[in-house]
Amino acid sequence: MDNIALTEAVFYILISLYKPLHGYGIMQNVFDLSRGRVDLAAGTLYGAISSLLEKGWIQALPFEEGSRKKEYKITGSGDNAVKAELNRLQELLNNGQSVIKGGAL
Repeated sequence: MDNIALTEAVFYILISLYKPLHGYGIMQNVFDLSRGRVDLAAGTLYGAISSLLEKGWIQALPFEEGSRKKEYKITGSGDNAVKAELNRLQELLNNGQSVIKGGAL
């Protein structure tokens, strides 16, 4: 997996999908997780969903009978992307704290 930084929106979308959710549920969950700081517009969300589907980081679940809402969930590849991002962020945090405290890298 490439060492790429995830955008904040993509990170929150991915962690929201550890449980299956539809688009509006994802928007609400991201808003709640970020304490209102990240408020996804529908266009941003569905653009990200399209990209995440292409990468294979999420998958669409089969429609339930009578439901119009498409649900999504994270895949193993998406889980790997989240874990890589958490490791990258932890390294940033550790390095920043070390430098601020006067330590060397």
